Amino acid sequence: MTAPGSPAADEITEAMADPAALRRSVAAGAVGVFVHWFDWATYAYLAGTIASVFFPAENGTAGLLAVFGVFAVSFGIRPVGALVFGPLGDRIGRKRTLSLVIFLMSGATLVIGLLPGYSTIGIAAPLLLVFLRLLQGFAAGGEFGSAASFLAEHAPRRRRGFGVSWLEVGSLLGFLAGSFVFLLLSVGLSGEQLTSWGWRIPFLIAAPLGVVGFVIRTKIEDTPEYRALEATDNVPRSPVRELFRHNRKQLLQAAGLMTMMHVPFYAVLTYLVTYETDYLGHSAGSAALLSTVISLTGLVLVPAFGRLSDRVGRRPVLIGAGIALFVLATPAYLLMRTGLAGTWAAALALGVILAAILGTYAVWSAEIFPTRTRQSGLSIAYNVTAALFAGTVPYVMTVLISATGSTLVPGPYLMVAAVIGLVAAFSLRETAGTPLLRAEDLSAAPVPAGAATAVGGRGEGSAGPAA
Repeated sequence: MTAPGSPAADEITEAMADPAALRRSVAAGAVGVFVHWFDWATYAYLAGTIASVFFPAENGTAGLLAVFGVFAVSFGIRPVGALVFGPLGDRIGRKRTLSLVIFLMSGATLVIGLLPGYSTIGIAAPLLLVFLRLLQGFAAGGEFGSAASFLAEHAPRRRRGFGVSWLEVGSLLGFLAGSFVFLLLSVGLSGEQLTSWGWRIPFLIAAPLGVVGFVIRTKIEDTPEYRALEATDNVPRSPVRELFRHNRKQLLQAAGLMTMMHVPFYAVLTYLVTYETDYLGHSAGSAALLSTVISLTGLVLVPAFGRLSDRVGRRPVLIGAGIALFVLATPAYLLMRTGLAGTWAAALALGVILAAILGTYAVWSAEIFPTRTRQSGLSIAYNVTAALFAGTVPYVMTVLISATGSTLVPGPYLMVAAVIGLVAAFSLRETAGTPLLRAEDLSAAPVPAGAATAVGGRGEGSAGPAA
């Protein structure tokens, strides 16, 4: 048996990766999440416009709730996609699932951009919108697990936090692009033009970007760890069965970390735009500008926190961020009520906390699973928690604020998410710098002679993906 961290196991994973391909691997991992979150951000920012296009205009609040309901339903289907694409990636490789999910997402996005509205085809319009959002959600169920596994297994292990953080850089770039396009549309078009045809532009832009991502992903090598499983005949036949038999604890721990990420992510980067315009009285342009600034700040801080977690460990960074979220969430929403300056200060503070979480949660989650079930575990944990706690954020906030009459509802909601994440984080051991390939991954067959030298070597001191 090859012991985890032994020279044999390390040689397989370190030597089978081509250093020249590391930057390509970052592009391949990040491009899909960019397209995915650009689409999701656009949908959230244009919620009011989409409500008027696809739902009857008699009741504006009902139409907005319907749009947020579609938003939530598309997350509800994601666990189904996770159960399909997660195990598929553990059986056939990360590369193939990465290519398939971006193809499905981009196709659905293109069709949404061409879809007639309610005034043209009646009830068929919202029904088709729901179907296409379900298709996007199904495909998205395979995106995070595939991309996170791919980046974690390609990055040098002493810089793995920095490498995996580029997954969330892709997410933030998607949100940044979405908020920027929304800002341009808000400033450059009248309300009538936006409702008539302007809302289609972001969806039509996203489709060719998906084609570019598909081409990139079809030209990359699979990860060293997965190729090591193939070389030793250890590719799992039933990864979900293995996951629930041997890794239930890790599944719950990852779900806790991801809950603490999902809620502030959607509260700060999507719902905050609606919150500012509907409850704080700020203009749509001002709200979009603040979202853009938060995303820009995150682009700098997320990889910085990822690198910090490589140096000091995952535990100090993520636990510190969780405590800060718990303590500051409600005061932040109190501060927002004082005016525009207070809103900016509070939102930026929440953005810094979110960046610390984003820079650490994905790599820590990837490191706690064995290679044989990593993509299944990441996909299921991420998408079940997304369905429960992410896509529901706009809908739940709208309902609770309407029911209670209090605009402070988001604060306690963030505090609950922080508690869930902290319980998981305190139960986890430190994993920074540990090998991803373990004894249980390579227990079924001996390593073939020459497997470790089949591809050019990768040392611990090699340059990171985007250094």
